[in-house]
Amino acid sequence: MKSYKPYTKSRRHMTTVTFKGKLTASEPHKALTKGGKRDVGRNNAGRISVRHKGGGHKRLFRDIDFGYNKHIPAKIETVEYDPNRSGFIGLVLYPDGERRYILLPKSVAVGQTIDTSETALAAPGNRMPLKNVPIGSFIYNVEIKPGNGGKLGRAAGTYIELIARDQGYADLKMPSSEVRKVLDTCWATIGEVSNDEHHLRTIGKAGRSRWMGIRPTVRGTAMNPVDHPHGGGEGRQGRGLKRAKSLWGKPTGKGQKTRTPKKYSNYLIVSRRKVGKRTRGNK
Repeated sequence: MKSYKPYTKSRRHMTTVTFKGKLTASEPHKALTKGGKRDVGRNNAGRISVRHKGGGHKRLFRDIDFGYNKHIPAKIETVEYDPNRSGFIGLVLYPDGERRYILLPKSVAVGQTIDTSETALAAPGNRMPLKNVPIGSFIYNVEIKPGNGGKLGRAAGTYIELIARDQGYADLKMPSSEVRKVLDTCWATIGEVSNDEHHLRTIGKAGRSRWMGIRPTVRGTAMNPVDHPHGGGEGRQGRGLKRAKSLWGKPTGKGQKTRTPKKYSNYLIVSRRKVGKRTRGNK
């Protein structure tokens, strides 16, 4: 991690990930980039559906291939930073001359070859169906439906553990400690997502959050009763409720269950996640 001289109070504790010696390119491959307006928390009607998003530095979108639909080896050309995600990305070159961006795992380097096939070796960066992945392997960028592209395990430093296979399903232990089933015909990439130091960074000041597109959060206890279930009272008051609630009266925080009771994928959940304070050690 990179620390800074404390020439201001907020700079004293600020830390960032050290990119020196890790990244090999400073500019993205132009053919795989595009601009555009970000949603910043608003839905198709223009209403805010996710709070505390907006502003931030302008970003150039990189077209990442999460599906790996070319089942041939490819050579890694670069390791690059992507402002739209926490893990590092890499430009790969296929034998037919096509270039694509992929989400890179740890312990891969420029010049290394990755393979996408049912007979690929279980080496970091290689991609194969779950039915061919050795039990106990760490995987990432896992599909939920066959051919639908990787959806699970894409954040920096995360990995999913394949713990069992039975009756056409693979049992996956998620980073949240939840164990769920996925069809063993879904594809996954071997390894852990790169940039595992991402979780160690300290933002350090409010302004840096604004650069990242994160807007301020107001505590419910600081609001009026009309604005939040925790609001009101003379001076500082307790919330007056047995369980914490969100702005809309739904249970939140403190280890309460928030999953929809009749969610379509409930039958695929083998073991619910452990609630409470989590550390990276109990994944």
